[in-house]
Amino acid sequence: MRGVEYRGLLKADGPIVIAARRENAGFSELVQVRDRNGEIKLGRVVDLSEQAVAIQLFSDTSGITIHDAWVEYLEKPLQFRVGDDIIGRIFNGLGEPIDGYPAIFSSDLRDINGQPINPSARVYPRDFIQTGISAIDGMNTLIRGQKLPIFSGNGLPHNKLAAQIVRQAQVRSQDSQFAIVFAGMGIKYDVTRYFISEFENSGVLSRVVMFLSLADSPSIERLVTPRTALTAAEYLAYEKNMQVLVVLTDMTNYCEALREVSAARNEVPSRKGYPGYLYSDLASIYERAGKIEGCSGSITQLPILSMPNDDISHPIPDLTGYITEGQIVLERDMSQRGIYPPIAGLPSLSRLMKDGIGEGMTREDHRDLAAQLFSAYAYVKSVRDLAAIIGEEEVSERDKLFLAFGERFEREFLAQGERENRTIEQTLDIGWKVLSVLPREELLRIPESLLNKYLPAGETPDGGERS
Repeated sequence: MRGVEYRGLLKADGPIVIAARRENAGFSELVQVRDRNGEIKLGRVVDLSEQAVAIQLFSDTSGITIHDAWVEYLEKPLQFRVGDDIIGRIFNGLGEPIDGYPAIFSSDLRDINGQPINPSARVYPRDFIQTGISAIDGMNTLIRGQKLPIFSGNGLPHNKLAAQIVRQAQVRSQDSQFAIVFAGMGIKYDVTRYFISEFENSGVLSRVVMFLSLADSPSIERLVTPRTALTAAEYLAYEKNMQVLVVLTDMTNYCEALREVSAARNEVPSRKGYPGYLYSDLASIYERAGKIEGCSGSITQLPILSMPNDDISHPIPDLTGYITEGQIVLERDMSQRGIYPPIAGLPSLSRLMKDGIGEGMTREDHRDLAAQLFSAYAYVKSVRDLAAIIGEEEVSERDKLFLAFGERFEREFLAQGERENRTIEQTLDIGWKVLSVLPREELLRIPESLLNKYLPAGETPDGGERS
Protein backbone atom coordinates (compact mmCIF):
# COMPACT_ATOMS: atom_id res chain seq x y z
CA MET A 1 0.00 0.00 0.00
CA ARG A 2 1.44 3.31 -1.08
CA GLY A 3 1.28 6.53 0.91
CA VAL A 4 0.59 9.99 -0.50
CA GLU A 5 2.39 10.63 -3.79
CA TYR A 6 3.00 14.00 -5.39
CA ARG A 7 3.18 14.29 -9.14
CA GLY A 8 5.86 16.17 -11.05
CA LEU A 9 9.35 17.52 -10.51
CA LEU A 10 10.75 20.99 -10.85
CA LYS A 11 14.12 19.88 -12.23
CA ALA A 12 16.32 16.83 -12.83
CA ASP A 13 20.08 17.33 -12.88
CA GLY A 14 22.26 14.21 -12.87
CA PRO A 15 21.56 12.11 -9.76
CA ILE A 16 19.70 15.00 -8.09
CA VAL A 17 16.03 15.80 -8.71
CA ILE A 18 14.24 18.87 -7.38
CA ALA A 19 10.63 18.62 -6.19
CA ALA A 20 8.25 21.17 -4.72
CA ARG A 21 8.48 21.53 -0.94
CA ARG A 22 5.94 19.52 1.06
CA GLU A 23 5.08 19.84 4.74
CA ASN A 24 6.04 16.24 5.51
CA ALA A 25 9.54 16.48 3.94
CA GLY A 26 12.53 16.27 6.29
CA PHE A 27 16.31 16.36 5.90
CA SER A 28 17.92 12.92 5.25
CA GLU A 29 14.43 11.43 4.84
CA LEU A 30 13.98 8.51 2.45
CA VAL A 31 12.04 9.24 -0.73
CA GLN A 32 10.65 7.01 -3.48
CA VAL A 33 10.51 8.42 -7.01
CA ARG A 34 8.34 6.49 -9.47
CA ASP A 35 8.98 6.99 -13.15
CA ARG A 36 6.49 6.77 -16.04
CA ASN A 37 7.06 3.01 -16.34
CA GLY A 38 6.23 2.36 -12.70
CA GLU A 39 9.82 1.66 -11.68
CA ILE A 40 10.59 2.92 -8.19
CA LYS A 41 13.94 4.56 -7.40
CA LEU A 42 15.04 5.19 -3.83
CA GLY A 43 16.57 8.52 -2.84
CA ARG A 44 17.34 10.73 0.14
CA VAL A 45 16.56 14.38 0.88
CA VAL A 46 19.86 16.25 0.79
CA ASP A 47 18.64 19.86 0.92
CA LEU A 48 15.55 21.87 1.78
CA SER A 49 14.33 25.39 1.09
CA GLU A 50 10.97 27.12 1.51
CA GLN A 51 9.97 26.27 -2.05
CA ALA A 52 11.89 23.13 -3.04
CA VAL A 53 13.35 19.82 -1.92
CA ALA A 54 16.59 18.39 -3.35
CA ILE A 55 16.55 14.58 -3.59
CA GLN A 56 19.60 12.52 -4.47
CA LEU A 57 18.84 9.11 -5.93
CA PHE A 58 20.71 5.93 -5.11
CA SER A 59 20.53 5.02 -8.81
CA ASP A 60 20.50 6.81 -12.16
CA THR A 61 17.65 9.02 -13.38
CA SER A 62 16.95 7.13 -16.58
CA GLY A 63 13.21 6.96 -17.32
CA ILE A 64 12.40 9.92 -15.08
CA THR A 65 10.71 12.92 -16.71
CA ILE A 66 9.72 16.14 -15.00
CA HIS A 67 5.98 15.84 -15.67
CA ASP A 68 5.43 12.08 -15.35
CA ALA A 69 7.36 11.37 -12.12
CA TRP A 70 5.68 10.69 -8.78
CA VAL A 71 7.32 11.45 -5.43
CA GLU A 72 6.50 9.77 -2.12
CA TYR A 73 8.05 10.89 1.18
CA LEU A 74 8.53 7.87 3.45
CA GLU A 75 8.89 9.98 6.62
CA LYS A 76 11.82 7.94 7.94
CA PRO A 77 15.61 8.01 7.55
CA LEU A 78 17.65 5.24 5.93
CA GLN A 79 17.75 2.32 8.37
CA PHE A 80 19.74 -0.88 8.76
CA ARG A 81 18.20 -4.10 10.06
CA VAL A 82 20.39 -5.54 12.83
CA GLY A 83 20.39 -8.97 14.43
CA ASP A 84 22.60 -11.77 15.69
CA ASP A 85 23.09 -13.17 12.18
CA ILE A 86 24.71 -10.10 10.58
CA ILE A 87 28.18 -11.48 11.40
CA GLY A 88 29.63 -13.37 8.46
CA ARG A 89 27.38 -11.56 5.98
CA ILE A 90 28.17 -9.26 3.04
CA PHE A 91 26.01 -6.19 2.33
CA ASN A 92 26.06 -3.35 -0.16
CA GLY A 93 26.44 0.24 1.00
CA LEU A 94 22.74 0.54 1.77
CA GLY A 95 22.77 -2.51 4.03
CA GLU A 96 21.12 -4.89 1.53
CA PRO A 97 22.53 -8.47 1.45
CA ILE A 98 24.61 -9.22 -1.67
CA ASP A 99 26.03 -12.62 -0.65
CA GLY A 100 23.13 -14.67 -2.00
CA TYR A 101 21.67 -15.47 1.42
CA PRO A 102 18.25 -14.32 2.72
CA ALA A 103 17.66 -10.94 4.31
CA ILE A 104 18.31 -10.53 8.03
CA PHE A 105 15.38 -11.92 10.03
CA SER A 106 14.81 -9.19 12.59
CA SER A 107 12.38 -6.40 13.38
CA ASP A 108 15.14 -4.22 14.87
CA LEU A 109 15.75 -1.28 12.50
CA ARG A 110 18.38 1.34 13.37
CA ASP A 111 18.85 4.84 11.97
CA ILE A 112 22.21 4.76 10.18
CA ASN A 113 23.00 8.30 11.35
CA GLY A 114 23.42 7.00 14.89
CA GLN A 115 22.67 8.65 18.20
CA PRO A 116 24.81 11.32 19.86
CA ILE A 117 26.99 9.99 22.69
CA ASN A 118 27.22 12.03 25.87
CA PRO A 119 30.93 12.94 26.18
CA SER A 120 30.80 12.35 29.93
CA ALA A 121 29.73 8.74 29.29
CA ARG A 122 32.88 7.98 27.30
CA VAL A 123 35.59 5.86 28.92
CA TYR A 124 39.24 6.66 28.19
CA PRO A 125 40.77 3.99 25.86
CA ARG A 126 43.48 1.87 27.51
CA ASP A 127 43.53 -1.79 26.43
CA PHE A 128 46.09 -2.99 23.88
CA ILE A 129 44.96 -4.54 20.56
CA GLN A 130 47.54 -6.90 19.08
CA THR A 131 47.69 -6.72 15.28
CA GLY A 132 50.68 -9.06 14.92
CA ILE A 133 52.54 -6.32 13.01
CA SER A 134 55.68 -5.10 14.79
CA ALA A 135 55.68 -1.60 13.28
CA ILE A 136 52.22 -1.05 14.77
CA ASP A 137 52.34 -3.08 18.00
CA GLY A 138 55.84 -1.97 18.97
CA MET A 139 55.98 1.64 17.81
CA ASN A 140 52.40 2.85 17.13
CA THR A 141 50.30 0.68 19.40
CA LEU A 142 46.58 0.42 18.64
CA ILE A 143 44.39 0.89 21.72
CA ARG A 144 40.84 -0.43 22.16
CA GLY A 145 38.43 2.44 21.42
CA GLN A 146 41.00 4.47 19.47
CA LYS A 147 40.73 6.10 16.04
CA LEU A 148 44.02 5.39 14.23
CA PRO A 149 43.98 6.11 10.47
CA ILE A 150 46.39 4.69 7.88
CA PHE A 151 47.73 7.33 5.47
CA SER A 152 48.72 5.67 2.23
CA GLY A 153 49.24 6.54 -1.45
CA ASN A 154 48.21 5.15 -4.80
CA GLY A 155 49.96 1.86 -5.46
CA LEU A 156 51.07 1.29 -1.86
CA PRO A 157 49.97 -1.95 -0.16
CA HIS A 158 47.31 -0.52 2.15
CA ASN A 159 44.77 -3.14 1.05
CA LYS A 160 47.23 -5.93 1.85
CA LEU A 161 47.93 -4.34 5.24
CA ALA A 162 44.21 -3.93 6.00
CA ALA A 163 43.55 -7.59 5.18
CA GLN A 164 46.45 -8.67 7.40
CA ILE A 165 45.16 -6.60 10.32
CA VAL A 166 41.67 -8.10 9.93
CA ARG A 167 43.13 -11.63 9.91
CA GLN A 168 45.38 -11.14 12.94
CA ALA A 169 43.83 -8.53 15.25
CA GLN A 170 42.91 -9.63 18.77
CA VAL A 171 42.32 -8.12 22.21
CA ARG A 172 44.56 -10.07 24.57
CA SER A 173 43.27 -8.63 27.82
CA GLN A 174 39.58 -9.38 27.19
CA ASP A 175 37.59 -12.60 27.23
CA SER A 176 34.71 -11.12 25.21
CA GLN A 177 34.21 -11.81 21.53
CA PHE A 178 36.11 -9.91 18.86
CA ALA A 179 34.44 -8.86 15.59
CA ILE A 180 35.48 -6.95 12.48
CA VAL A 181 33.27 -4.55 10.52
CA PHE A 182 34.77 -3.86 7.09
CA ALA A 183 33.46 -1.05 4.87
CA GLY A 184 34.75 -0.54 1.32
CA MET A 185 33.81 2.70 -0.45
CA GLY A 186 34.36 3.18 -4.17
CA ILE A 187 36.64 0.16 -4.39
CA LYS A 188 37.24 -1.76 -7.62
CA TYR A 189 35.85 -5.21 -8.30
CA ASP A 190 39.26 -6.92 -8.16
CA VAL A 191 39.95 -5.32 -4.78
CA THR A 192 36.57 -6.55 -3.56
CA ARG A 193 37.34 -10.09 -4.67
CA TYR A 194 40.74 -9.87 -2.97
CA PHE A 195 39.23 -8.99 0.41
CA ILE A 196 36.46 -11.58 0.20
CA SER A 197 38.83 -14.39 -0.82
CA GLU A 198 41.35 -13.38 1.88
CA PHE A 199 38.72 -13.49 4.59
CA GLU A 200 37.22 -16.75 3.31
CA ASN A 201 40.54 -18.56 2.91
CA SER A 202 41.81 -17.49 6.32
CA GLY A 203 38.57 -18.44 8.05
CA VAL A 204 37.95 -15.00 9.59
CA LEU A 205 34.85 -14.25 7.49
CA SER A 206 32.80 -15.88 10.24
CA ARG A 207 33.58 -12.91 12.50
CA VAL A 208 33.49 -10.19 9.80
CA VAL A 209 30.58 -8.00 8.66
CA MET A 210 31.32 -6.57 5.20
CA PHE A 211 29.77 -3.53 3.51
CA LEU A 212 30.87 -3.01 -0.08
CA SER A 213 30.12 -0.03 -2.31
CA LEU A 214 31.87 -0.60 -5.64
CA ALA A 215 33.44 2.04 -7.84
CA ASP A 216 30.47 2.01 -10.22
CA SER A 217 27.93 2.55 -7.43
CA PRO A 218 26.24 5.97 -7.12
CA SER A 219 28.20 8.60 -5.20
CA ILE A 220 25.57 8.91 -2.52
CA GLU A 221 25.93 5.21 -1.68
CA ARG A 222 29.56 5.87 -0.75
CA LEU A 223 28.35 8.55 1.67
CA VAL A 224 25.96 6.09 3.30
CA THR A 225 28.31 3.07 3.50
CA PRO A 226 30.46 4.07 6.53
CA ARG A 227 27.36 5.10 8.47
CA THR A 228 25.63 1.80 7.75
CA ALA A 229 28.78 -0.07 8.81
CA LEU A 230 29.08 1.92 12.04
CA THR A 231 25.42 1.21 12.83
CA ALA A 232 26.25 -2.51 12.69
CA ALA A 233 29.36 -1.89 14.82
CA GLU A 234 27.38 0.01 17.47
CA TYR A 235 24.88 -2.83 17.71
CA LEU A 236 27.61 -5.44 18.19
CA ALA A 237 29.63 -3.31 20.63
CA TYR A 238 26.98 -1.71 22.82
CA GLU A 239 24.23 -4.35 22.70
CA LYS A 240 26.25 -7.57 22.32
CA ASN A 241 29.29 -6.38 24.33
CA MET A 242 31.76 -7.31 21.60
CA GLN A 243 35.13 -5.74 20.85
CA VAL A 244 34.66 -4.36 17.32
CA LEU A 245 37.38 -3.20 14.95
CA VAL A 246 36.02 -1.07 12.09
CA VAL A 247 38.14 -0.82 8.92
CA LEU A 248 37.02 1.96 6.52
CA THR A 249 38.63 2.05 3.08
CA ASP A 250 39.06 4.28 1.18
CA MET A 251 38.06 7.50 2.96
CA THR A 252 39.47 9.48 0.03
CA ASN A 253 36.76 7.96 -2.19
CA TYR A 254 34.21 8.98 0.44
CA CYS A 255 35.46 12.58 0.41
CA GLU A 256 35.50 12.67 -3.40
CA ALA A 257 31.85 11.61 -3.39
CA LEU A 258 31.09 14.32 -0.84
CA ARG A 259 32.74 16.89 -3.11
CA GLU A 260 30.75 15.61 -6.11
CA VAL A 261 27.46 15.87 -4.25
CA SER A 262 28.39 19.33 -2.95
CA ALA A 263 29.17 20.54 -6.49
CA ALA A 264 25.86 19.15 -7.78
CA ARG A 265 24.09 21.17 -5.08
CA ASN A 266 25.99 24.31 -6.17
CA GLU A 267 27.51 24.83 -2.73
CA VAL A 268 30.38 27.27 -2.25
CA PRO A 269 33.61 25.20 -2.35
CA SER A 270 36.43 25.39 0.18
CA ARG A 271 40.01 24.02 -0.04
CA LYS A 272 40.61 22.12 -3.31
CA GLY A 273 36.89 22.15 -4.06
CA TYR A 274 35.80 20.21 -0.97
CA PRO A 275 32.80 21.56 0.96
CA GLY A 276 33.45 23.75 3.96
CA TYR A 277 31.78 21.20 6.23
CA LEU A 278 34.27 18.43 5.36
CA TYR A 279 35.74 18.56 8.88
CA SER A 280 32.40 18.19 10.67
CA ASP A 281 31.26 15.50 8.22
CA LEU A 282 34.39 13.41 8.84
CA ALA A 283 34.02 13.98 12.58
CA SER A 284 30.47 12.60 12.44
CA ILE A 285 32.04 9.30 11.28
CA TYR A 286 35.24 9.17 13.33
CA GLU A 287 33.59 10.17 16.60
CA ARG A 288 31.39 7.09 16.53
CA ALA A 289 34.33 5.12 17.89
CA GLY A 290 35.11 4.62 21.56
CA LYS A 291 34.06 2.98 24.82
CA ILE A 292 30.99 3.86 26.86
CA GLU A 293 30.59 3.68 30.62
CA GLY A 294 28.63 0.64 31.76
CA CYS A 295 29.30 -1.31 28.56
CA SER A 296 32.11 -3.82 28.15
CA GLY A 297 32.09 -3.56 24.33
CA SER A 298 34.05 -1.05 22.28
CA ILE A 299 34.50 0.32 18.75
CA THR A 300 38.02 0.87 17.41
CA GLN A 301 38.46 2.52 14.01
CA LEU A 302 41.14 2.04 11.37
CA PRO A 303 40.20 4.43 8.54
CA ILE A 304 42.39 4.04 5.45
CA LEU A 305 42.89 6.93 3.06
CA SER A 306 45.11 7.28 0.01
CA MET A 307 46.74 10.71 0.01
CA PRO A 308 46.47 12.41 -3.41
CA ASN A 309 50.03 12.84 -4.76
CA ASP A 310 51.36 11.50 -1.42
CA ASP A 311 50.57 14.95 0.05
CA ILE A 312 50.04 14.63 3.80
CA SER A 313 48.96 18.30 3.92
CA HIS A 314 46.04 17.59 1.55
CA PRO A 315 42.67 18.51 3.18
CA ILE A 316 41.61 14.87 3.68
CA PRO A 317 44.64 13.62 5.71
CA ASP A 318 45.07 17.06 7.24
CA LEU A 319 41.56 17.21 8.71
CA THR A 320 41.60 13.51 9.57
CA GLY A 321 44.75 14.06 11.64
CA TYR A 322 42.99 16.75 13.68
CA ILE A 323 40.07 14.45 14.55
CA THR A 324 41.84 11.15 15.17
CA GLU A 325 44.43 10.06 17.75
CA GLY A 326 47.50 9.69 15.55
CA GLN A 327 48.24 8.14 12.17
CA ILE A 328 50.14 5.29 10.52
CA VAL A 329 51.95 6.58 7.42
CA LEU A 330 53.03 4.31 4.57
CA GLU A 331 56.26 5.44 2.86
CA ARG A 332 56.77 5.03 -0.89
CA ASP A 333 60.58 4.88 -0.62
CA MET A 334 60.42 1.94 1.79
CA SER A 335 57.95 0.14 -0.47
CA GLN A 336 60.25 0.60 -3.47
CA ARG A 337 63.08 -0.96 -1.43
CA GLY A 338 60.96 -4.06 -0.89
CA ILE A 339 60.07 -3.46 2.76
CA TYR A 340 56.62 -4.66 3.79
CA PRO A 341 54.75 -3.19 5.51
CA PRO A 342 56.33 0.14 4.46
CA ILE A 343 55.30 1.94 7.67
CA ALA A 344 57.33 5.11 8.11
CA GLY A 345 59.00 5.17 11.52
CA LEU A 346 58.99 8.92 12.18
CA PRO A 347 55.75 10.42 10.75
CA SER A 348 53.68 7.61 12.28
CA LEU A 349 52.24 8.23 15.73
CA SER A 350 49.76 6.75 18.19
CA ARG A 351 48.78 9.40 20.74
CA LEU A 352 47.14 6.86 23.07
CA MET A 353 50.00 4.36 22.97
CA LYS A 354 51.44 5.39 26.34
CA ASP A 355 48.18 4.52 28.11
CA GLY A 356 47.87 0.99 26.76
CA ILE A 357 51.38 -0.43 27.13
CA GLY A 358 53.66 -1.42 29.96
CA GLU A 359 53.56 -3.96 32.74
CA GLY A 360 50.23 -5.76 32.97
CA MET A 361 49.22 -4.75 29.45
CA THR A 362 52.15 -5.59 27.13
CA ARG A 363 55.51 -5.81 28.94
CA GLU A 364 57.41 -3.64 31.40
CA ASP A 365 60.10 -2.66 28.87
CA HIS A 366 57.75 -1.64 26.05
CA ARG A 367 57.57 2.10 26.70
CA ASP A 368 61.32 2.64 27.16
CA LEU A 369 62.28 0.32 24.31
CA ALA A 370 59.93 2.11 21.88
CA ALA A 371 61.33 5.50 22.93
CA GLN A 372 64.91 4.30 22.36
CA LEU A 373 64.10 2.77 18.97
CA PHE A 374 62.37 5.96 17.86
CA SER A 375 65.27 8.14 19.06
CA ALA A 376 67.92 5.98 17.39
CA TYR A 377 65.99 5.77 14.13
CA ALA A 378 65.51 9.55 14.07
CA TYR A 379 69.30 9.94 14.30
CA VAL A 380 69.71 7.36 11.50
CA LYS A 381 67.65 9.60 9.22
CA SER A 382 69.97 12.58 9.87
CA VAL A 383 73.08 10.44 9.32
CA ARG A 384 71.67 9.19 6.02
CA ASP A 385 71.10 12.76 4.88
CA LEU A 386 74.73 13.57 5.75
CA ALA A 387 76.04 10.43 4.06
CA ALA A 388 74.14 11.32 0.89
CA ILE A 389 76.21 14.51 0.72
CA ILE A 390 79.70 13.51 1.82
CA GLY A 391 79.55 9.74 1.19
CA GLU A 392 79.06 6.91 3.65
CA GLU A 393 82.84 6.28 3.86
CA GLU A 394 83.40 9.74 5.34
CA VAL A 395 81.04 9.51 8.31
CA SER A 396 82.37 8.64 11.77
CA GLU A 397 82.60 5.10 13.12
CA ARG A 398 79.79 5.94 15.55
CA ASP A 399 77.56 7.05 12.68
CA LYS A 400 78.38 3.88 10.74
CA LEU A 401 77.04 1.87 13.67
CA PHE A 402 73.80 3.86 13.53
CA LEU A 403 73.57 3.27 9.78
CA ALA A 404 73.94 -0.45 10.43
CA PHE A 405 71.27 -0.23 13.12
CA GLY A 406 68.92 1.59 10.73
CA GLU A 407 69.30 -1.09 8.07
CA ARG A 408 68.67 -3.93 10.54
CA PHE A 409 65.77 -2.02 12.16
CA GLU A 410 64.02 -1.74 8.80
CA ARG A 411 64.82 -5.26 7.58
CA GLU A 412 64.22 -7.17 10.83
CA PHE A 413 61.83 -5.09 12.95
CA LEU A 414 59.68 -3.10 10.51
CA ALA A 415 59.68 -5.68 7.72
CA GLN A 416 57.81 -8.94 8.08
CA GLY A 417 55.89 -11.41 5.96
CA GLU A 418 52.31 -10.86 4.88
CA ARG A 419 51.35 -14.04 6.76
CA GLU A 420 53.66 -13.48 9.72
CA ASN A 421 51.76 -12.92 12.95
CA ARG A 422 54.10 -11.78 15.74
CA THR A 423 53.15 -11.67 19.40
CA ILE A 424 54.04 -8.51 21.29
CA GLU A 425 56.76 -10.47 23.11
CA GLN A 426 58.34 -11.46 19.78
CA THR A 427 58.16 -7.86 18.59
CA LEU A 428 59.88 -6.52 21.71
CA ASP A 429 62.57 -9.23 21.58
CA ILE A 430 63.36 -8.28 17.97
CA GLY A 431 63.61 -4.65 19.07
CA TRP A 432 66.20 -5.54 21.71
CA LYS A 433 68.11 -7.63 19.19
CA VAL A 434 68.49 -4.80 16.66
CA LEU A 435 69.37 -2.35 19.47
CA SER A 436 72.29 -4.57 20.48
CA VAL A 437 74.12 -3.35 17.35
CA LEU A 438 74.64 -0.03 19.15
CA PRO A 439 77.09 0.48 22.03
CA ARG A 440 75.42 0.24 25.42
CA GLU A 441 76.42 3.80 26.29
CA GLU A 442 74.25 5.06 23.39
CA LEU A 443 71.06 3.61 24.90
CA LEU A 444 70.35 6.61 27.11
CA ARG A 445 66.54 6.30 27.16
CA ILE A 446 66.42 2.88 28.84
CA PRO A 447 66.94 2.37 32.60
CA GLU A 448 69.95 0.32 33.62
CA SER A 449 67.73 -2.34 35.21
CA LEU A 450 65.96 -3.02 31.90
CA LEU A 451 69.27 -3.07 30.00
CA ASN A 452 70.58 -5.71 32.37
CA LYS A 453 67.43 -7.79 32.05
CA TYR A 454 66.66 -7.64 28.31
CA LEU A 455 69.65 -6.41 26.27
CA PRO A 456 71.39 -9.38 24.60
CA ALA A 457 75.14 -9.53 24.05
CA GLY A 458 76.29 -6.83 21.66
CA GLU A 459 76.49 -7.72 17.99
CA THR A 460 78.69 -6.39 15.23
CA PRO A 461 76.91 -4.85 12.24
CA ASP A 462 77.35 -8.06 10.24
CA GLY A 463 75.55 -10.14 12.91
CA GLY A 464 78.56 -11.48 14.84
CA GLU A 465 78.99 -11.07 18.58
CA ARG A 466 80.89 -7.99 19.69
CA SER A 467 83.92 -8.80 21.84
